Amino acid sequence: MSEKKRPLPTMQEITDFLQNSEGKVGKRQIAKAFKIKGDDRIALKKMLNELKEAGTFPHKSSRSFFGGLLRSKLNAEVTGFDSSGALIARPLEYNDDQSAPQIIIPKNADHISPPVKIGDVIVVKLKKAAGHTYNGEIVKRLSYSPNRIVGFYQTKGAGLGGILTSVDRRISDRFYVSKQDALNAENASIVLADVTSFRKENKAKIVKVLAKSDTPFAATIISAYQHSVPLVFPEAAIKEANAINPPSMEGREDLRHLPLVTIDGEDAKDFDDAVWAEPDQDKTNGGGWHLIVAISDIAWFVRPNTALDKAARERGNSVYFPDRAVHMLPENLPVRFASLLPEEERPVIACHLWIDRAGHPLRRKFTRAMIKSAARLNYHEVETVLNGGKPPSSVSPKIAALLNTLKGAFKSLQQYREERGCLNIEGRETQITLSDKGQITAITEREDLESYQLIEEFMVAANVAAAETLEEMNLPVMYRVHDKPSEEKITLLNDFLDSLNIEPKVPANPTPKDFNDVLAATIDTKNQNSVNEMVLRSQSPARYSPENIGHFGLSLKSYAHFTSPIRRYADLLIHRALIDGLRLGEGGFSDAPDMEEIADHITFTEKRAEEAERDAESRYIALYLQDKIGTVLKGTVAGLSHAGLFIRLTESKGEGFCPMRNLHCEYFLFDEEANTLVGQDSGKTYRMGDPVTVELEEANPVTGSIILSIADSDRGSGKSGIKSHSGSFKEHLWEHFQSGSRRHRW
Repeated sequence: MSEKKRPLPTMQEITDFLQNSEGKVGKRQIAKAFKIKGDDRIALKKMLNELKEAGTFPHKSSRSFFGGLLRSKLNAEVTGFDSSGALIARPLEYNDDQSAPQIIIPKNADHISPPVKIGDVIVVKLKKAAGHTYNGEIVKRLSYSPNRIVGFYQTKGAGLGGILTSVDRRISDRFYVSKQDALNAENASIVLADVTSFRKENKAKIVKVLAKSDTPFAATIISAYQHSVPLVFPEAAIKEANAINPPSMEGREDLRHLPLVTIDGEDAKDFDDAVWAEPDQDKTNGGGWHLIVAISDIAWFVRPNTALDKAARERGNSVYFPDRAVHMLPENLPVRFASLLPEEERPVIACHLWIDRAGHPLRRKFTRAMIKSAARLNYHEVETVLNGGKPPSSVSPKIAALLNTLKGAFKSLQQYREERGCLNIEGRETQITLSDKGQITAITEREDLESYQLIEEFMVAANVAAAETLEEMNLPVMYRVHDKPSEEKITLLNDFLDSLNIEPKVPANPTPKDFNDVLAATIDTKNQNSVNEMVLRSQSPARYSPENIGHFGLSLKSYAHFTSPIRRYADLLIHRALIDGLRLGEGGFSDAPDMEEIADHITFTEKRAEEAERDAESRYIALYLQDKIGTVLKGTVAGLSHAGLFIRLTESKGEGFCPMRNLHCEYFLFDEEANTLVGQDSGKTYRMGDPVTVELEEANPVTGSIILSIADSDRGSGKSGIKSHSGSFKEHLWEHFQSGSRRHRW
C-alpha cells in the first residue's frame, strides 16, 4: 500500500523549526524534516519566499558567493563607474549578474598607472561595506584593456558613419562611429575599436579593421582579439629564436639507444613528451617497472629575462583554435630543436621512475639527456595494439612490443590511481574539423581511449615526482592546486540529488570517493548524464599557486606541471627549479622569481585561453547552423536558470539557449535546489539531461549565440500568455571544470 501523503507544514511550524534549529538551515533541511517530496517542494518554496519577504527566513541569493568564493583577495573585471567616478568591478569567478556583489573602488584606492579602465582585469583586496557591496583596493592589474572592444560594424549610409555592436554577447550597448573615426571600414566588418564615450552617449573610434564577417576563419580572428590573445611575437623574441643553436651532449645522459615514442592525437601540434618502460631489473621489485618520461628541454633554449622568456611569460600558455594554434613560443623554435620528432636528436629533461607492481612510487631520478624518438604514434594506432589487434604498418614489431610493456606499467599506475580514489568525472572534448574555407566538415567528441589514459597516467606520475623532488630540496614550487568543493556547492548538489531521490549524498567534508559513489549510483540510469554534469559543476577550478593545498581531484598531496614546457610557462618554471636544485647545468633561474605574481598571471592566461577556445568553437558551430534556421533538432537539457534552458544539441555538439518565452504558453518557476523548471499550470518539468526537441531560431557566427525554441511536438498544454524573462547573456554561461583535455590538464 502506498504511503499516505503528508500535509504541508503551517507557516508557524516552519518558523518554530527555524528558531529551534542550530547552524545553517536551507530548503533541503526543511523538506527533509517535514518529509516534503515531489510537487509539494514547489509549494514549500512559495511559503519560504513569503517568510523571506517578512524577514523570518534569511535570503540566500548570495549563498554561493559569500559561502565559498569570497576571499580577502580575488580577481575581478572592471565593468564601469558610479556617479562619483569610482570604479565598479565584479568577481571573475561569479556568473550571475543579478546576484553578483558589487565591488566599489574609490578613487584613492586606485593607485595603478596608467589608470585602470573598463575591461581591465585586476587583483583586488576586499573589505565589507554594506549589504551586497564591498569596497576594494587594487593590488595589481592582470590585463590591460584601454576601453577597447571587438565589434561588428554596420554603415548607416554615405558620409554618415555607422553603428558598432560588440561581438561579446554580454554587452548589449551599441556605439556610434562617425565617418572620420570609421577608418574606411566597410559594411559588415569586424573591427577593433576604442570606446571614446560611454556615459551620456555611446561613441567609439575604430583603430583596426580585422576582417569581413564572412572571411574564412573569422571566428578565430574574432575570438583571439576579443580575449586579447597575443598574436604577434616581438621582433626581439623572433630574432633570439632564429639565433638558437642545438646543445651538445656535454653533461647529458645518452638515451638515444632507447626506443622512446611520442603518443598524441592525429591533429597534435606539439610533441614535447616521449615515454618508455621496461620491467624493473631489481629482483626485489617483482612485477615492478622502470619508466622514463622524457620532456623537451625548453629551459636550455629559453633563458630567464630574455626577450623569448618575456614573450612566453606574457602569453602564459599556447591557445588552440580549431584552425590553428597560437603558440607560447615562436613556432620555428620547437620545430627546429625542441619538438621530439622521430629519428631526430633532441635534448630533454628525463624523469626516471621506479614503481612496484601496485603502482606505488619507489624512487625517482631527473637527468638532462639526449634522445632520438623511435616513432611518432597517434592514439588510435596505439589503441589497436593495446586491444590485441594487428599492429598497423606504421608500428614495427619492436615498437609493438614496447607498447605492450607500456600497457603493463599503465595498469600498475591505474591500480595506484584507484587506490588513491581519484575523481572519476566524464568530460567532453569537442573536436571540430574545418575545410580550407573555414567550413565545418566534421564535429566529433574525443573518445575515451585506453591509449589516452595511458599517457595521462605517465604524465601525472612525472608531475608528482617533480613536485616532490623540489619539496625535498626546500625549493619554491609552482603547484597545480585543486581545492575541495565549497560547502555551498555541496549543498546545491545535495539539493539536486534530493529532488531525484538519489542516495548517497555528499558529506560536508568530502573525499573524491564520496563523489564517485554518487556517480556510481546513477550508472546506466536516466539521471546519469545530469548527475555527472552537476558533480562537475560542484568542483572548484584548478589553478596555479606557490602555496600547496594539494590536488583534490587527483587525490594527491603535491602536484605540479612539468610535462609541457613548450606550451605552459608553469612547466618551464619547474624545469628551471629542477636544473638549479639538481645542478644540471645552464638554464636555471638567474634570480628568484615572484612566484605569487606569476601564479596569478598564468592562472589568468589559462582562463583566457579556455574562454577564447570555447568562444571560437561556439562561433564555428553557429556558422555551421546558420543555413538551418527553422530546422527541428534533437538535444538534451544542459543547464537551467530563471531565464530559460541551455540545450546541448546532439548532432552539432553546440550549446544553445531557449529563453523562457520560447518554452511553452505558460509561466515556469525555477527551483534552484532541485535545479528544475516547472510549469505553473501544467506541471511540465524540465531537468538536467532531459531529451528535448527544439527548433533553431537564430545562429549568429559573429557572437556565437544559438537561440532555440521548444518544438511543437514537445510542448505541453497550458494557459496562453507568456511571461517574458530577460537578462544578460552572462547569466546564461557557466564555467566547466577542466578535467579531460590534454591542453588544460588537471
